Amino acid sequence: MSEPASGETLLYLTDEQLRQGIEAVFFAYRSFTADPDRILATLAYGRAHHRAIHFIARAPGTTVNNLLEILGVTKQSLNRVLRTLVEDGLVESKVGTSDRRERHLYLTDEGLVLERRLSDAQRARMRAAYRQAGPEAVAGFRTVLEAMMDPEIRRKYNVLREGAP
Repeated sequence: MSEPASGETLLYLTDEQLRQGIEAVFFAYRSFTADPDRILATLAYGRAHHRAIHFIARAPGTTVNNLLEILGVTKQSLNRVLRTLVEDGLVESKVGTSDRRERHLYLTDEGLVLERRLSDAQRARMRAAYRQAGPEAVAGFRTVLEAMMDPEIRRKYNVLREGAP
C-alpha cells in the first residue's frame, strides 16, 4: 500500500485494502504454522496437538474443562488429542485433589522438549518480524489483533496473559 500509515488515514480503508489485510493474515498464519507443522508431521500430530501442548505448557495443571474453554473445541475432539498425547508420554493427567472429577494436565519432560522445539520455531519467526517492523508497528499489530477478538475471547486472552490458569 502506498498511502501514508497515519491513524486518521487508516480510519477510511477501502474494501480492497481490507481484502489485502485479510489475505496478509491468511498468508502470515500459513507461514507462522509451517515450521511447527513440519515438526508435528514427523510425529503424526497436527495443529490440535500443538495447541493443546502450548496451552498446557502455558498453564501447568490446567483442567481439561479450562482447556476446552480456551481452545473452543468439542470434548470428543480434545479427548482424542489428549488420549494420544498421554499414550505417547507427552502429557500427564492427574486427578484433582479437591474434586476427583477434575483432571489436571501437565507436560512430561518429553512434552516440555517438544513444546520448546515448537515454540522456538515460532518465536524465531516472530522475533525476526518484530525486529524488521519496529516497536511502534509491534504495538500497533498487537492492538489490531486484540481489537479483532470477540469480547469473550479477549477476556480469556487477558486472563491467560495475566498468568491465571
